[in-house]
Amino acid sequence: MPLALLALAIGAFGIGTTEFVIMGLLPEVAADFGVTVPTAGLLVTGYALGVVAGAPVMTVLGTKVSRKRMLMLLMGLFIAGNLLSAAAPVFGLMLTGRIVASLAHGAFFGIGSVVAAGLVAPQKRAGAIALMFTGLTVANVVGVPLGTFIGQTAGWRTTFVVVAGLGVLGLLGVARLVPDMPKPEGVRLRHELAAFRNAQVLLAMAMTVLGFGGVFAAVTYVAPMMTEVAGFAGSSVTWLLVLFGLGMVAGNLIGGRFADRALMPMLYLSLGGLTLVLALFTVTAHHKVAAALTLALIGALGFATVPPLQKRVLDHAHGAPTLASAVNIGAFNLGNALAAWLGGLVIAAGLGYTAPNWVGALLAGSALLLAFLSAALQRRDEGRGAQAAQEPRPATPEPVHL
Repeated sequence: MPLALLALAIGAFGIGTTEFVIMGLLPEVAADFGVTVPTAGLLVTGYALGVVAGAPVMTVLGTKVSRKRMLMLLMGLFIAGNLLSAAAPVFGLMLTGRIVASLAHGAFFGIGSVVAAGLVAPQKRAGAIALMFTGLTVANVVGVPLGTFIGQTAGWRTTFVVVAGLGVLGLLGVARLVPDMPKPEGVRLRHELAAFRNAQVLLAMAMTVLGFGGVFAAVTYVAPMMTEVAGFAGSSVTWLLVLFGLGMVAGNLIGGRFADRALMPMLYLSLGGLTLVLALFTVTAHHKVAAALTLALIGALGFATVPPLQKRVLDHAHGAPTLASAVNIGAFNLGNALAAWLGGLVIAAGLGYTAPNWVGALLAGSALLLAFLSAALQRRDEGRGAQAAQEPRPATPEPVHL
């Protein structure tokens, strides 16, 4: 694997840290600003919606410059957003900072996925994408727990200053290790938008929204769930997030490895397992050991869907992968926003901190149904193509010579 993938992983590490660290700090942020935990959950929803909106806009703007320069500009925007969050005197300004940082997220992973896939042979593309996303998953093993610990001991504002520093490292890594690449030639917005007429691309994005949304329905409120329901101390949230992150790392690597061999079976297994485990989490959340193990499984099964879904979008985008890839990253975060909002609704309705797990199970189960539909449509199309190829063509009449 090319060394440039390491640079992409470094940038992904910083982005992954800022995306997920807020989940472990929701009680502290809510208390500091004098808002409820569901209201503080808007910091997750707002970030996710910023990714959804920023992914296509920033990607289209990125066609005007080289991919390396665009990746560097995106990291600069990420740094600015986190510094704004750290200095925010009121909740609304912190939410603004989260949205500013989120604008870099989708385009970075979208452009980065195309760059990663282009650096290796076609049969290794899912593995290359998974290696880049390893930075995101490792962030949940190192960056998020460390950021949570810093936030609980030195204040959550310090956490976001440290996250901005991670952005600086990501910027330097891209500048140093990613090779100079010319800006995409002949890219037209109409050409890129044509990929969205493909039903398989749309189905893959819908699976992304629902499948990963299932993960976030549970994980957004993991801090109050583990402390109020399972009975863990607040300081235990740090190592619980480590377990979740380890599960993400394992699931990401397994998903990338097997997506290059059997993509759809990998999706069936991961989405089916995720549905079952999320449903069980409503029970296991009441027992410390079982809750910890379930949290790790949610991370593994959830992130096992990422490389195959991203690869499926690239495979079916037919020559216009950049925008489709970025929008699919936005789809992950649309699922995050939807799930965080729905999770907050059921908690605010008095159904308890475990209620979001049922929301997650329903979302993941819906994604599994779409996976079966996608495979059925593909078999139908392939069958029609094979039948058309076997049909005899009318014979060409012999010329008549006078």
